[in-house]
Amino acid sequence: MSLIKVVNLTFAYDDSYDNIFENVSFQIDTEWKLGFTGRNGRGKTTFLNLLLGNYEYSGTVSANVSFEYFPFNVVNKENNTVDVISDILPDYLHWKLLRELSLLEVSEDILDRPFNSLSYGEQTKVLLAALFLKENSFLLIDEPTNHLDMTARKLVSDYLKTKSGFILVSHDRAFLDNCVDHILSINKTNIEIQKGDFSGWWENKKRQDSFEFGENEKLRKDIQRLSDSAKRTSSWSQEVEKTKNGTNNSGSKLDKGYVGHKAAKMMKRSKSIETRQQAALDEKSRLLKNIEDSDSLKISQLAYHKNRLVELENVSIDYGETMICQEISFTIEQGDRIALIGKNGSGKSSIIKLICGENISYTGTFRKGSQLKLSYVSQDTSHLQGNLTDYAANNKIEESLFKAILRKLGFSRVQFEKDMSAFSGGQKKKVLIAKSLCEQAHLYIWDEPLNYIDVLSRIQIEELLLKYQPTILFVEHDKAFGENIATKFVNI
Repeated sequence: MSLIKVVNLTFAYDDSYDNIFENVSFQIDTEWKLGFTGRNGRGKTTFLNLLLGNYEYSGTVSANVSFEYFPFNVVNKENNTVDVISDILPDYLHWKLLRELSLLEVSEDILDRPFNSLSYGEQTKVLLAALFLKENSFLLIDEPTNHLDMTARKLVSDYLKTKSGFILVSHDRAFLDNCVDHILSINKTNIEIQKGDFSGWWENKKRQDSFEFGENEKLRKDIQRLSDSAKRTSSWSQEVEKTKNGTNNSGSKLDKGYVGHKAAKMMKRSKSIETRQQAALDEKSRLLKNIEDSDSLKISQLAYHKNRLVELENVSIDYGETMICQEISFTIEQGDRIALIGKNGSGKSSIIKLICGENISYTGTFRKGSQLKLSYVSQDTSHLQGNLTDYAANNKIEESLFKAILRKLGFSRVQFEKDMSAFSGGQKKKVLIAKSLCEQAHLYIWDEPLNYIDVLSRIQIEELLLKYQPTILFVEHDKAFGENIATKFVNI
């Protein structure tokens, strides 16, 4: 066991006026299994790069271990998998590699296949196996769950549960709960570490936020009361002071000393109230700094003239001689929230493309309502480039509403000036979701909408779908999201 110590870490990118981290200090035990959470664009991957020494910073990071980053950069993907592993770790022991692959339920013969012929899930498992062959290293695992189906996520989570000494960036709540023992959270003003799983951290955060809202309201009322009292006392003091030079009461001689003493006491009381007011203001200023903006979202669902929108009966899809899926049957009716589930490659995206009107070869019966308006969120974000204003105009959506939704999803105003190609993966996905929320549709179709999206935004989207209950067909491997949202599950 050893400690990683971060002291007064401060960092900003060269083209930015604002620090991403400022005088951050904490320490990590190298045996801990940390889940790393925070809003998209808050600096999680940046922090991992700072640990790796990829950027210059002020402050100190001291550790008696080396840092290893996942995913590895595989240059020659056409090479056999065993050669890819040798490039990553030339002196690995083969029996240890086979042990790790066995734990991840990966067949040994995969090593003799070209790496680029492996599915995304197989590539992830192979690279994780290589990662845990590294000795005397603290591992930085950056979003390993993206594009993994539920079965693969559970397997990888169970695998990580048996390991120790890593920081894991993931936005999948069930995944984190199963395999971490601490949470490292990047908040608006600091970085905090808390013992326990994600659900425990989230409940504590909600309690802390609720307490701070209550204290903030109490202090607001106290400050207003003290302000009113200070004004009254100051006014009384001034009025009493004026009587020193005023008329005698009933012809008796005015005691200027008594009046002055009384005025001084009132002024002293006024100063005391001002001091208490300032103390309350100082205490209030320490509250709500880490409250995340999570304003509620809205969706514009159109009513359709029929209850049934889409029907598939014994639909099979093939590409050439390859059968993708067989005899799929289900209907989409108004109010349905349907989760398409199945392993990667089972044909979920093909079914979605068929419903969206793409030229997909199929057999069986497929019916779609006439003049049915769809809103589609694709898996792919690589096409996003240019600025948000032009994007809104090109897609015929209201720019002010579009940007307001992005603000609610955690975008800062400075992001509006950037090219979308420079956005993080989560920010790009939020652009597609915000576009969809601007569109009036009878049916919303979202294909893996939550890839790279932070947990807080996932919860916002859940609350939206539960409140407005739009008709939606979605593919999503986040177990908690599916269980919370779906009214039907269709297993492909």
